[in-house]
Amino acid sequence: MTSSSNRRFSSLINASVTRTSSLHHKYTLPSPSSVCSPYQQNPQSPPISQVRARIEVAVLSFLRILTPPGRPAVSDLHLIGRRSRNRNVGGGLVSGGSWIYLSKEVTKRSLRRESAAKAFVRVWNLMEMCLRVLVEEKRVTQRELFYKLLCSSPEYFTSQKQVNRTIQDVVVLLRCSRYSLGIMASSRGLIAGRVMLQEANQDVVDCSSCGSSGHTIKGELNLLENLVINTVARYIIVIEKHAVFQRLVEDRFFNHIPSILITAKGYPDIATRLLLHRISRAFPSLPILALVDWNPAGLAILCTFKYGSIGMGLEAYRYACNVKWLGVRGQDLQLIPEESLTPLKAKDIQIAKSLASSEILQDNYKEELSLMVQKGSRAEVEALYYHGYDFLGKYLAEKIVRANYI
Repeated sequence: MTSSSNRRFSSLINASVTRTSSLHHKYTLPSPSSVCSPYQQNPQSPPISQVRARIEVAVLSFLRILTPPGRPAVSDLHLIGRRSRNRNVGGGLVSGGSWIYLSKEVTKRSLRRESAAKAFVRVWNLMEMCLRVLVEEKRVTQRELFYKLLCSSPEYFTSQKQVNRTIQDVVVLLRCSRYSLGIMASSRGLIAGRVMLQEANQDVVDCSSCGSSGHTIKGELNLLENLVINTVARYIIVIEKHAVFQRLVEDRFFNHIPSILITAKGYPDIATRLLLHRISRAFPSLPILALVDWNPAGLAILCTFKYGSIGMGLEAYRYACNVKWLGVRGQDLQLIPEESLTPLKAKDIQIAKSLASSEILQDNYKEELSLMVQKGSRAEVEALYYHGYDFLGKYLAEKIVRANYI
């Protein structure tokens, strides 16, 4: 470590030692084997005081290993592996949904291995930063955290991806959620339609009266967990694109088919996924239907809503929903002019190969993916406007009434 890193780490240790001696018997860090079941992996949101105690116990445990009688040793951090080979799929008996969870493969963050030494130090640097955030009773986004770490530890944090991965390491190590570490999600998501939302001590928001822009989904995960939700909808429709969402809201599609419309404006953010999961838990009988482009990226977005993301580590389970594929699908290509189809891009092929190699993808989804690759083309939802701007609503209504989704 550099001298500045040593000073920061020492300050974390000194602040912790005075508080942790009496805590060590009460809080112990979980072993990797204790968090392998998909039903045990859902990280809870413990109180701030408990998370602070867990950070301090981690430091105290590290200190005890550094200062034994005789020769000191540096402990490895044993964490659940997040590679695709450590991925499994679980399912619910009642909901019929599936989700990704992590199996028993363990990975190490170690100072003794050059390839892992920086990742080892990143864990402690990030825990120090989170402890400061919790002490000050603040909340930060992942992006804000990246810039703080970039300035304070530029030799260890050079990209947002490194911060995101280290957050997952700390979530595993401390057995908590990112929210309980003081990290809030930046949300791009919107919701509209036949649903009423109410935060604690706030007015009820009628999402059918928010205009074509919809109601913004806030990034505070604890707030989303505690929303009061009421609905008379019969369907939930997840929409890949913001522009398509706006079209359906402007047409008040949710009045023709009583529904809730949700978009994450592309690849789904955590807050949007959590709100969808919350609604699905509160109203488990409501089908969740996805409207995405007919291309590998659209299918990848659908699968992220449906199964969760391996990159989310132990938090993946919290955000999975039993989503069905409404459209656009191969059978709909007859509605789209040949001139509207565009060639698959190199990135599409890469995503297709990744999806095809995944054991989580159900057979009828693999058939759709094979057809995309075979035709070498992609179709966007907006291509349906060839039949008129009001055609999209008619198209969706007919598919929903006929239960034409997979």
